[in-house]
Amino acid sequence: FNAANEIESYDQAPIHNEDDNDNDGDDKQKLAAIILTGAGKSFCAGADLSNPPNPLHQSSDLPHHLRWNPVFQMGRVGVPIIGVLKGHVITGGFELALACDILLGSPTTTFRDTHVKFGLAPCWGLSQKLSRRIGPGRAKIVSLSAQPVKAAKAHEWGLLDELVPANGDGDGEVLNRAIELADAIACNNPLMVRRYKRAIVEGGKVEFQKGLQRERELGIAHYLEVVGDGQTFEGAKEFIADDGRPRVVQSKL
Repeated sequence: FNAANEIESYDQAPIHNEDDNDNDGDDKQKLAAIILTGAGKSFCAGADLSNPPNPLHQSSDLPHHLRWNPVFQMGRVGVPIIGVLKGHVITGGFELALACDILLGSPTTTFRDTHVKFGLAPCWGLSQKLSRRIGPGRAKIVSLSAQPVKAAKAHEWGLLDELVPANGDGDGEVLNRAIELADAIACNNPLMVRRYKRAIVEGGKVEFQKGLQRERELGIAHYLEVVGDGQTFEGAKEFIADDGRPRVVQSKL
């Protein structure tokens, strides 16, 4: 996010580019991950009140409104979205953060849900996603009190996946960690990265046994496609046979 003020806020302009990320063809295979952060001191302090997204449109399930809904479009992206959080992560910014797959935070990160403070209704998933991430009791503490949650507490509760120390470089270390993680993701099979993310996301929306069933369905579809391609299993064999790779025990495969 690149707002004019130092504390990043969210306006309608970035929405228009969100849903082009999950395209087909060669570009789809070249994209390994997306890193989302704020250009200023904060990740996102909520809506830019000089140009806010229309709340009626953002609450709508009509296709022409979903086209401009950033959280809906982020949910269509096949590669992992890494949220690099710093400073304020407030209300709409909180919802955008929860639309990411992985959340990395700096010690300056502060979450706050102010919907109830100003009589606003959540429409980008905060009322549902937060409770699934940190539990319903803690979600009620956060959302019904409208009090801030500092980085250490957010990490303790599982709201932040990693809390990255500053190490004298301000918030720069958390971005470096995100790039390192994105590079690690990019070293893997790009098709399987997308399909594994899909299995996790779709399985997480249903009860456990149905999630296992969905994993098997996706697994069968994958192997029907790749068995006999002459690459998938050969690559695994080469990795196992590589004496130079780090290992703890000798593989039996």
